[in-house]
Amino acid sequence: MSQDIAERYLTLHELVADAHAKLPNNTWAYITGGAETETALRRNRVAIDSYALRPRVLNDVSSIDCTCEIFGSNSRLPVLLCPVGGLESIHADGALAVANAAQSFGIPMMLSSVSDWSPDKLLQASGQGLSLIFQLYARENATRIDECVELCNQIELPAFCITVDSAIYSRRERDIAGRYVKPWRAKGEGQSAKYQASLSWKDIQRIRKNFDRQLALKGIATKEDALLAIDHGVDVIYVSNHGGRQLDHVDGAINTLPEIVDAVSGRAQIWVDGGFCRGTDIAKAIALGANGVGLGRMMCYALAAAGSDGVIRMLELLELEYRTALGLLGVRTADALNPDFVRKVEPLSNNSNNDSALSSAFPLLRDIGTEIG
Repeated sequence: MSQDIAERYLTLHELVADAHAKLPNNTWAYITGGAETETALRRNRVAIDSYALRPRVLNDVSSIDCTCEIFGSNSRLPVLLCPVGGLESIHADGALAVANAAQSFGIPMMLSSVSDWSPDKLLQASGQGLSLIFQLYARENATRIDECVELCNQIELPAFCITVDSAIYSRRERDIAGRYVKPWRAKGEGQSAKYQASLSWKDIQRIRKNFDRQLALKGIATKEDALLAIDHGVDVIYVSNHGGRQLDHVDGAINTLPEIVDAVSGRAQIWVDGGFCRGTDIAKAIALGANGVGLGRMMCYALAAAGSDGVIRMLELLELEYRTALGLLGVRTADALNPDFVRKVEPLSNNSNNDSALSSAFPLLRDIGTEIG
Protein backbone atom coordinates (compact mmCIF):
# COMPACT_ATOMS: atom_id res chain seq x y z
CA MET A 1 0.00 0.00 0.00
CA SER A 2 1.36 3.43 -0.97
CA GLN A 3 2.09 6.22 1.46
CA ASP A 4 -0.33 8.36 -0.54
CA ILE A 5 -3.22 6.04 0.36
CA ALA A 6 -2.28 6.11 4.05
CA GLU A 7 -2.18 9.90 4.04
CA ARG A 8 -5.37 10.28 2.00
CA TYR A 9 -7.47 8.11 4.30
CA LEU A 10 -6.99 8.93 7.96
CA THR A 11 -10.54 7.95 8.94
CA LEU A 12 -12.95 5.26 7.80
CA HIS A 13 -15.62 7.72 6.72
CA GLU A 14 -13.24 9.19 4.14
CA LEU A 15 -13.22 5.83 2.36
CA VAL A 16 -17.02 5.79 2.40
CA ALA A 17 -17.20 9.32 0.99
CA ASP A 18 -14.82 8.44 -1.85
CA ALA A 19 -16.81 5.29 -2.64
CA HIS A 20 -19.96 7.37 -2.91
CA ALA A 21 -18.24 9.83 -5.23
CA LYS A 22 -16.84 7.14 -7.53
CA LEU A 23 -19.70 4.65 -7.81
CA PRO A 24 -22.67 4.94 -10.19
CA ASN A 25 -25.92 5.63 -8.37
CA ASN A 26 -27.33 2.15 -8.98
CA THR A 27 -24.19 0.43 -7.69
CA TRP A 28 -24.17 2.63 -4.58
CA ALA A 29 -27.83 1.76 -4.03
CA TYR A 30 -27.05 -1.95 -4.44
CA ILE A 31 -24.35 -1.79 -1.74
CA THR A 32 -26.21 0.37 0.76
CA GLY A 33 -29.74 -0.91 0.31
CA GLY A 34 -31.81 -3.55 2.04
CA ALA A 35 -35.09 -5.37 1.57
CA GLU A 36 -38.45 -3.60 1.29
CA THR A 37 -38.80 -1.03 4.13
CA GLU A 38 -35.13 -1.54 5.12
CA THR A 39 -36.19 -1.96 8.74
CA ALA A 40 -33.87 -4.93 9.21
CA LEU A 41 -31.03 -2.95 7.63
CA ARG A 42 -31.47 -0.10 10.09
CA ARG A 43 -32.00 -2.45 13.02
CA ASN A 44 -28.56 -3.94 12.52
CA ARG A 45 -26.99 -0.58 13.36
CA VAL A 46 -29.55 0.33 16.02
CA ALA A 47 -28.86 -2.99 17.75
CA ILE A 48 -25.10 -2.36 17.78
CA ASP A 49 -25.69 1.18 19.06
CA SER A 50 -27.91 -0.16 21.83
CA TYR A 51 -24.95 -1.85 23.53
CA ALA A 52 -22.82 0.45 25.66
CA LEU A 53 -19.29 -0.51 26.62
CA ARG A 54 -18.26 -0.85 30.30
CA PRO A 55 -14.55 0.01 30.59
CA ARG A 56 -12.26 -1.18 33.36
CA VAL A 57 -9.31 0.95 34.46
CA LEU A 58 -5.88 0.62 36.05
CA ASN A 59 -4.98 -2.53 34.16
CA ASP A 60 -1.65 -2.82 32.36
CA VAL A 61 -2.49 -2.48 28.67
CA SER A 62 0.97 -1.49 27.48
CA SER A 63 0.96 -4.56 25.22
CA ILE A 64 -2.21 -5.42 23.26
CA ASP A 65 -2.62 -8.42 20.96
CA CYS A 66 -5.40 -8.15 18.35
CA THR A 67 -4.69 -11.49 16.69
CA CYS A 68 -6.77 -14.66 16.87
CA GLU A 69 -7.06 -18.06 15.23
CA ILE A 70 -9.56 -18.49 12.40
CA PHE A 71 -10.05 -21.82 10.66
CA GLY A 72 -6.69 -23.07 11.90
CA SER A 73 -4.67 -20.04 10.80
CA ASN A 74 -3.46 -16.98 12.64
CA SER A 75 -5.44 -13.87 11.76
CA ARG A 76 -4.31 -10.31 12.43
CA LEU A 77 -7.83 -9.32 13.49
CA PRO A 78 -10.95 -11.31 14.49
CA VAL A 79 -12.58 -10.44 11.18
CA LEU A 80 -13.06 -11.93 7.75
CA LEU A 81 -14.03 -10.33 4.46
CA CYS A 82 -17.60 -11.37 3.66
CA PRO A 83 -18.77 -13.03 0.45
CA VAL A 84 -20.26 -10.38 -1.84
CA GLY A 85 -21.61 -11.05 -5.31
CA GLY A 86 -20.74 -8.81 -8.22
CA LEU A 87 -17.52 -7.35 -6.81
CA GLU A 88 -16.43 -6.60 -10.36
CA SER A 89 -19.22 -4.01 -10.55
CA ILE A 90 -17.56 -2.19 -7.63
CA HIS A 91 -13.97 -2.33 -8.89
CA ALA A 92 -12.48 -3.75 -12.08
CA ASP A 93 -10.21 -6.16 -10.16
CA GLY A 94 -13.13 -7.44 -8.09
CA ALA A 95 -12.50 -10.53 -5.99
CA LEU A 96 -8.81 -10.61 -6.90
CA ALA A 97 -8.30 -7.18 -5.34
CA VAL A 98 -10.05 -8.35 -2.17
CA ALA A 99 -7.98 -11.55 -2.09
CA ASN A 100 -4.73 -9.61 -2.47
CA ALA A 101 -5.75 -7.29 0.37
CA ALA A 102 -6.72 -10.17 2.66
CA GLN A 103 -3.45 -11.96 1.97
CA SER A 104 -1.35 -8.83 2.43
CA PHE A 105 -3.00 -7.79 5.69
CA GLY A 106 -3.32 -11.30 7.09
CA ILE A 107 -7.02 -12.13 7.49
CA PRO A 108 -9.33 -14.67 5.80
CA MET A 109 -11.53 -13.99 2.81
CA MET A 110 -14.82 -15.70 2.01
CA LEU A 111 -15.37 -15.98 -1.75
CA SER A 112 -18.95 -15.86 -3.03
CA SER A 113 -20.08 -18.47 -5.54
CA VAL A 114 -21.65 -15.51 -7.37
CA SER A 115 -18.23 -14.38 -8.55
CA ASP A 116 -16.20 -14.29 -11.73
CA TRP A 117 -13.58 -16.40 -9.90
CA SER A 118 -13.61 -20.04 -8.89
CA PRO A 119 -11.77 -20.79 -5.62
CA ASP A 120 -8.97 -22.74 -7.31
CA LYS A 121 -8.32 -19.99 -9.89
CA LEU A 122 -8.36 -17.28 -7.23
CA LEU A 123 -5.83 -19.17 -5.12
CA GLN A 124 -3.57 -19.53 -8.15
CA ALA A 125 -3.82 -15.85 -9.02
CA SER A 126 -3.33 -14.51 -5.49
CA GLY A 127 -0.32 -16.66 -4.66
CA GLN A 128 0.58 -18.41 -1.43
CA GLY A 129 -0.71 -17.50 1.97
CA LEU A 130 -4.34 -16.59 1.32
CA SER A 131 -6.76 -18.10 3.84
CA LEU A 132 -9.76 -18.69 1.58
CA ILE A 133 -13.22 -20.00 2.45
CA PHE A 134 -15.73 -20.71 -0.30
CA GLN A 135 -19.36 -19.66 0.17
CA LEU A 136 -22.07 -21.38 -1.81
CA TYR A 137 -25.52 -20.28 -2.88
CA ALA A 138 -27.21 -23.61 -3.57
CA ARG A 139 -28.58 -22.63 -6.96
CA GLU A 140 -27.73 -25.83 -8.78
CA ASN A 141 -28.70 -29.45 -8.41
CA ALA A 142 -27.24 -31.86 -5.88
CA THR A 143 -24.71 -33.25 -8.37
CA ARG A 144 -23.27 -29.81 -9.12
CA ILE A 145 -23.16 -28.94 -5.42
CA ASP A 146 -21.30 -32.17 -4.68
CA GLU A 147 -18.81 -31.37 -7.46
CA CYS A 148 -18.20 -27.98 -5.85
CA VAL A 149 -17.68 -29.62 -2.45
CA GLU A 150 -15.20 -32.05 -4.01
CA LEU A 151 -13.25 -29.21 -5.63
CA CYS A 152 -12.93 -27.51 -2.23
CA ASN A 153 -11.72 -30.81 -0.79
CA GLN A 154 -9.12 -31.21 -3.54
CA ILE A 155 -7.66 -27.74 -3.11
CA GLU A 156 -7.76 -28.21 0.67
CA LEU A 157 -9.72 -25.14 1.64
CA PRO A 158 -9.90 -24.85 5.44
CA ALA A 159 -13.68 -24.38 5.42
CA PHE A 160 -16.78 -24.48 3.24
CA CYS A 161 -19.77 -22.21 3.84
CA ILE A 162 -23.37 -22.54 2.69
CA THR A 163 -25.70 -19.54 2.78
CA VAL A 164 -29.04 -20.72 4.15
CA ASP A 165 -31.17 -17.57 4.39
CA SER A 166 -31.79 -17.10 0.66
CA ALA A 167 -34.46 -19.68 -0.11
CA ILE A 168 -36.57 -16.96 -1.75
CA TYR A 169 -35.19 -13.86 -3.43
CA SER A 170 -36.01 -10.72 -1.50
CA ARG A 171 -37.42 -7.51 -2.93
CA ARG A 172 -34.74 -4.84 -2.72
CA GLU A 173 -36.66 -1.74 -3.62
CA ARG A 174 -33.71 0.56 -4.25
CA ASP A 175 -32.68 -1.78 -7.05
CA ILE A 176 -36.23 -2.26 -8.30
CA ALA A 177 -37.01 1.46 -8.31
CA GLY A 178 -33.74 2.15 -10.13
CA ARG A 179 -34.56 -0.58 -12.68
CA TYR A 180 -31.20 -2.09 -11.80
CA VAL A 181 -30.88 -5.68 -13.02
CA LYS A 182 -27.87 -7.42 -11.50
CA PRO A 183 -26.45 -9.84 -14.08
CA TRP A 184 -25.08 -12.22 -11.45
CA ARG A 185 -28.51 -12.49 -9.84
CA ALA A 186 -30.32 -13.01 -13.14
CA LYS A 187 -28.30 -16.17 -13.61
CA GLY A 188 -30.04 -17.65 -10.57
CA GLU A 189 -33.60 -17.33 -11.86
CA GLY A 190 -35.78 -20.19 -13.07
CA GLN A 191 -34.87 -23.76 -12.11
CA SER A 192 -31.84 -22.64 -10.10
CA ALA A 193 -33.99 -20.43 -7.90
CA LYS A 194 -36.44 -23.30 -7.50
CA TYR A 195 -33.67 -25.63 -6.34
CA GLN A 196 -32.42 -23.05 -3.89
CA ALA A 197 -35.91 -22.92 -2.34
CA SER A 198 -35.89 -26.70 -1.89
CA LEU A 199 -32.60 -26.84 0.06
CA SER A 200 -33.11 -28.70 3.35
CA TRP A 201 -31.30 -30.20 6.32
CA LYS A 202 -30.96 -33.41 4.28
CA ASP A 203 -28.68 -31.53 1.90
CA ILE A 204 -26.61 -30.26 4.84
CA GLN A 205 -26.30 -33.83 6.08
CA ARG A 206 -25.02 -34.98 2.68
CA ILE A 207 -22.57 -32.11 2.35
CA ARG A 208 -21.28 -32.69 5.88
CA LYS A 209 -20.59 -36.31 4.97
CA ASN A 210 -18.70 -35.34 1.81
CA PHE A 211 -16.63 -32.43 3.17
CA ASP A 212 -13.89 -33.38 5.60
CA ARG A 213 -12.97 -29.90 6.86
CA GLN A 214 -14.88 -27.20 8.73
CA LEU A 215 -18.45 -26.59 7.58
CA ALA A 216 -20.18 -23.25 8.18
CA LEU A 217 -23.82 -22.22 7.77
CA LYS A 218 -24.33 -18.52 7.06
CA GLY A 219 -27.71 -17.01 7.86
CA ILE A 220 -28.57 -18.56 11.22
CA ALA A 221 -30.79 -16.20 13.24
CA THR A 222 -32.37 -18.33 15.98
CA LYS A 223 -31.24 -20.68 18.70
CA GLU A 224 -33.53 -23.38 17.27
CA ASP A 225 -31.65 -23.46 13.96
CA ALA A 226 -28.30 -23.16 15.73
CA LEU A 227 -29.11 -26.33 17.66
CA LEU A 228 -30.19 -28.12 14.47
CA ALA A 229 -26.91 -27.09 12.88
CA ILE A 230 -24.99 -28.58 15.80
CA ASP A 231 -27.00 -31.79 15.42
CA HIS A 232 -25.92 -31.93 11.76
CA GLY A 233 -22.23 -31.60 12.55
CA VAL A 234 -21.79 -27.95 11.59
CA ASP A 235 -18.56 -26.41 12.89
CA VAL A 236 -19.32 -22.70 12.43
CA ILE A 237 -22.63 -20.98 13.17
CA TYR A 238 -22.58 -17.79 11.10
CA VAL A 239 -25.17 -15.45 12.60
CA SER A 240 -26.48 -13.15 9.89
CA ASN A 241 -29.63 -11.59 8.44
CA HIS A 242 -27.85 -10.97 5.12
CA GLY A 243 -27.19 -7.36 6.05
CA GLY A 244 -30.94 -6.69 6.15
CA ARG A 245 -31.19 -7.72 2.50
CA GLN A 246 -33.39 -10.81 2.79
CA LEU A 247 -36.31 -11.03 5.26
CA ASP A 248 -37.27 -7.54 6.38
CA HIS A 249 -38.33 -6.71 9.96
CA VAL A 250 -36.03 -9.23 11.65
CA ASP A 251 -34.00 -8.27 14.70
CA GLY A 252 -30.53 -6.79 14.50
CA ALA A 253 -27.91 -9.50 14.12
CA ILE A 254 -26.01 -8.62 17.30
CA ASN A 255 -29.24 -8.93 19.30
CA THR A 256 -29.52 -12.59 18.32
CA LEU A 257 -26.01 -13.39 19.51
CA PRO A 258 -26.68 -14.01 23.24
CA GLU A 259 -29.38 -16.64 22.71
CA ILE A 260 -27.32 -18.45 20.09
CA VAL A 261 -24.10 -18.32 22.12
CA ASP A 262 -26.00 -19.73 25.09
CA ALA A 263 -27.59 -22.50 23.02
CA VAL A 264 -24.37 -23.50 21.25
CA SER A 265 -22.49 -23.56 24.57
CA GLY A 266 -19.04 -23.82 23.01
CA ARG A 267 -19.84 -26.69 20.65
CA ALA A 268 -19.15 -24.60 17.54
CA GLN A 269 -17.48 -21.37 16.49
CA ILE A 270 -19.83 -18.40 16.16
CA TRP A 271 -19.44 -15.67 13.56
CA VAL A 272 -21.64 -12.64 13.02
CA ASP A 273 -22.14 -9.90 10.45
CA GLY A 274 -24.68 -7.15 9.92
CA GLY A 275 -23.86 -3.47 10.28
CA PHE A 276 -20.38 -3.83 11.77
CA CYS A 277 -18.24 -0.85 10.73
CA ARG A 278 -16.05 0.24 13.64
CA GLY A 279 -13.49 -1.20 16.03
CA THR A 280 -15.88 -0.77 18.95
CA ASP A 281 -18.50 -2.77 17.00
CA ILE A 282 -16.05 -5.67 16.81
CA ALA A 283 -15.31 -5.43 20.53
CA LYS A 284 -19.03 -5.58 21.34
CA ALA A 285 -19.53 -8.70 19.25
CA ILE A 286 -16.55 -10.47 20.83
CA ALA A 287 -17.75 -9.51 24.32
CA LEU A 288 -21.14 -11.06 23.56
CA GLY A 289 -19.55 -14.36 22.56
CA ALA A 290 -18.77 -14.15 18.86
CA ASN A 291 -15.46 -15.58 17.70
CA GLY A 292 -15.25 -13.11 14.87
CA VAL A 293 -17.01 -10.54 12.71
CA GLY A 294 -17.70 -10.44 8.97
CA LEU A 295 -17.15 -7.21 7.05
CA GLY A 296 -19.29 -6.80 3.94
CA ARG A 297 -20.33 -3.24 3.17
CA MET A 298 -17.15 -1.77 4.68
CA MET A 299 -15.11 -3.97 2.36
CA CYS A 300 -17.17 -2.74 -0.60
CA TYR A 301 -16.73 0.93 0.30
CA ALA A 302 -12.98 0.51 0.64
CA LEU A 303 -12.75 -1.49 -2.59
CA ALA A 304 -14.69 1.18 -4.49
CA ALA A 305 -12.57 3.97 -3.02
CA ALA A 306 -9.10 2.61 -3.75
CA GLY A 307 -9.12 -1.04 -4.83
CA SER A 308 -6.92 -3.50 -2.98
CA ASP A 309 -5.00 -0.69 -1.25
CA GLY A 310 -8.28 0.76 -0.03
CA VAL A 311 -9.27 -2.54 1.58
CA ILE A 312 -5.87 -2.80 3.29
CA ARG A 313 -6.21 0.78 4.55
CA MET A 314 -9.71 0.06 5.87
CA LEU A 315 -8.33 -2.91 7.80
CA GLU A 316 -5.46 -0.84 9.19
CA LEU A 317 -7.86 1.79 10.48
CA LEU A 318 -10.15 -0.88 11.95
CA GLU A 319 -7.16 -2.44 13.67
CA LEU A 320 -6.26 0.94 15.17
CA GLU A 321 -9.83 1.42 16.41
CA TYR A 322 -10.08 -2.13 17.76
CA ARG A 323 -6.73 -1.90 19.53
CA THR A 324 -7.81 1.41 21.07
CA ALA A 325 -11.10 -0.15 22.21
CA LEU A 326 -9.36 -3.10 23.86
CA GLY A 327 -6.90 -0.84 25.67
CA LEU A 328 -9.56 1.53 26.93
CA LEU A 329 -11.71 -1.40 28.04
CA GLY A 330 -8.73 -2.45 30.13
CA VAL A 331 -7.87 -5.73 28.38
CA ARG A 332 -4.84 -6.95 26.45
CA THR A 333 -6.57 -9.60 24.33
CA ALA A 334 -10.04 -10.45 23.10
CA ASP A 335 -10.01 -13.55 25.31
CA ALA A 336 -10.49 -11.27 28.31
CA LEU A 337 -13.76 -9.85 26.96
CA ASN A 338 -17.10 -11.19 28.20
CA PRO A 339 -20.70 -9.93 28.52
CA ASP A 340 -19.78 -7.94 31.64
CA PHE A 341 -18.08 -5.44 29.33
CA VAL A 342 -21.39 -4.39 27.68
CA ARG A 343 -24.85 -3.41 28.79
CA LYS A 344 -28.08 -2.48 27.04
CA VAL A 345 -28.95 1.20 26.64
CA GLU A 346 -31.34 3.27 24.57
CA PRO A 347 -29.65 3.98 21.22
CA LEU A 348 -29.11 7.62 20.36
CA SER A 349 -30.89 9.23 17.44
CA ASN A 350 -28.69 11.29 15.15
CA ASN A 351 -31.55 13.81 14.81
CA SER A 352 -31.12 14.04 11.06
CA ASN A 353 -33.74 13.74 8.37
CA ASN A 354 -31.82 10.77 6.99
CA ASP A 355 -31.49 8.37 9.90
CA SER A 356 -29.68 5.67 7.94
CA ALA A 357 -27.28 2.95 9.00
CA LEU A 358 -24.36 4.92 7.60
CA SER A 359 -25.18 8.08 9.55
CA SER A 360 -25.12 6.04 12.76
CA ALA A 361 -21.66 4.63 12.08
CA PHE A 362 -20.19 7.71 10.39
CA PRO A 363 -21.85 10.94 11.60
CA LEU A 364 -19.13 13.09 10.03
CA LEU A 365 -20.40 12.16 6.58
CA ARG A 366 -23.18 14.70 7.14
CA ASP A 367 -20.64 17.41 7.80
CA ILE A 368 -18.88 16.86 4.48
CA GLY A 369 -22.15 16.83 2.54
CA THR A 370 -22.21 13.19 1.47
CA GLU A 371 -25.68 11.90 0.74
CA ILE A 372 -25.95 8.58 2.46
CA GLY A 373 -29.50 7.56 1.75
